[in-house]
Amino acid sequence: MTVTLADVAARAQVSPATVSRVLNGNYPVAAATRERVLRAVDDLDYVLNGPASSLAAATSDLVGILVNDIADPFFGIMAGAVQSEIGGPGGRAGGERMAVVCNTGGSPERELTYLTLLQRQRAAAVVLTGGALEDPAHAAAMSAKLARLADAGTRIVLCGRPPLEDSDAAVATLTFDNRNGGRRLTEHLLTLGHRRIGYVAGPLERTTTRHRLEGHRDALAASGAGNPGNGGNAGNGDQDELTVHGPYTRRSGYEATLELLRRAPDLTAIVAANDTVALGASAALRERGLRIPEDISVAGFDDLPFSVDAVPALTTVRLPLYEAGARAGRLATGAEEAPPGGVATIGAELMVRGSTAPPRG
Repeated sequence: MTVTLADVAARAQVSPATVSRVLNGNYPVAAATRERVLRAVDDLDYVLNGPASSLAAATSDLVGILVNDIADPFFGIMAGAVQSEIGGPGGRAGGERMAVVCNTGGSPERELTYLTLLQRQRAAAVVLTGGALEDPAHAAAMSAKLARLADAGTRIVLCGRPPLEDSDAAVATLTFDNRNGGRRLTEHLLTLGHRRIGYVAGPLERTTTRHRLEGHRDALAASGAGNPGNGGNAGNGDQDELTVHGPYTRRSGYEATLELLRRAPDLTAIVAANDTVALGASAALRERGLRIPEDISVAGFDDLPFSVDAVPALTTVRLPLYEAGARAGRLATGAEEAPPGGVATIGAELMVRGSTAPPRG
């Protein structure tokens, strides 16, 4: 059933005229009243009918791109690639589409709010980048919100995040093989002879964090390095001891590495959740007088542009961020067909460089 302005007014316990004033912004309204109206709009998923109200489906020239942090090259590269593909014929004016980058700051509430705003603008497409939040309530809210967008004609593309579970929404998904990338990176260190490996993980609640960490621990278990008596990471308890979680930031890498050195001064290698975290880890090691890789090896993930220019160049896992973003842009505009089953897994490539070497002794 279509939600009307009168429904919003009843929910907010105000007149329809007051709802109209809040939504149009053309008349002063008390802050408390305005907040009550906007909360009712969100609760009911009311879509404001503007000049294009006669159009039944999403036909605007707007494409929304949701990112956690536009200052992070991981998201900036993908967002730029999406935008590079969304121009050209197809919009109502026959020219460029307008990309709107929505910076959520990792907030689940902002993620939902931006989707609501894009729904009101009848966005032609929405591209969501990066890992998903592992929270059942938020996942259900996201599935419902995306289903409404899809029903209205908005194309939905997930770029770098897992497929939606238990959702009827028509979604094209490009997911990174983070688990396999994490496994191959740790296998590389194990092959070099490392057994005491610290891990600087990302935030606990993110799918990317879990998948990369699972790959790391799978490699340890398969090699026997995760079992007691093999001179390595002795079981899950010890793996937990050698894992520190934090944001995907340089500062987090720096602080987590100091904590790992306090817990286990005999570490011979550190795996970082991403390349930015690896830079922080490297800074902490140098501050402690440790040489990379002579005294301790360091590895990252993503292969961001600065990785090859680090000193020494960073061993990492390459994700084709630009290529994935460009493909997401083509999917968003209908220039490319959705992958079979709606999901395509994008592989990860190990990049061995100078920051890793066999342990001394």
